[in-house]
Amino acid sequence: MAGTKRSSYQIPRKNLRRRPQRRHRSRLVVRIFLVCFALFAALLVWAVAARALAPHANSSRQNFDAILVLGTPADSDGNPTPELLDRVTEAVHEYERGVAPRIIVSGAAAHNRFVEADVMARVAQAQGVPASVLFEEPQALDTIQNACYSAHILESHGWRSVEVVSSAYHLPRAAMIFARLSRRKPAGGLEWAMHAARADLTPDYWSRAASAVETLKTARYLLWSRWVETCAP
Repeated sequence: MAGTKRSSYQIPRKNLRRRPQRRHRSRLVVRIFLVCFALFAALLVWAVAARALAPHANSSRQNFDAILVLGTPADSDGNPTPELLDRVTEAVHEYERGVAPRIIVSGAAAHNRFVEADVMARVAQAQGVPASVLFEEPQALDTIQNACYSAHILESHGWRSVEVVSSAYHLPRAAMIFARLSRRKPAGGLEWAMHAARADLTPDYWSRAASAVETLKTARYLLWSRWVETCAP
């Protein structure tokens, strides 16, 4: 009786060598992903903590040489958005209360073809602010430039103090920028305070989404922008 033959098939040695290599690559990819995720999470925690600890002012004064409104885009037709109206309206209220005798509006055509400073100035005039006390800064494309270029306007007129008006979610990063700028020329010694605009017109969902985006912008500022963006209009 002939014996039964056993299968002599064997996995090629080449395939045996490839499998450990593939497992090693997979583990390496997972480790790289976990490291990147941990670094991103740490950066977000840093940004959240920095926002929570950001100063509100470097002065206790209640009256200032000027009120500065930080820009936000108009809509695609050049009309003021609810957020823009909230910011300008708050600045007008502060002006009427006698907080400062003049208003600076800052912002270029950063997101569409309409210059933010122009739109804000029109809104302020429509609310009764004389054109003679309105000063436009139409070059700034971001918050660092808002602060920098407006500081040049303040310095050129000999004004040494400013109340900064913007949306509440925007102010922590703005405060970090002004704190850094006020220790350097041309704004060395500048006294400033942050003032939040009431979000009477801005929808809640927009404010929540903008807060999340602002946290990412704060992380970018801490890691990159504050070191590479210069103050030169």
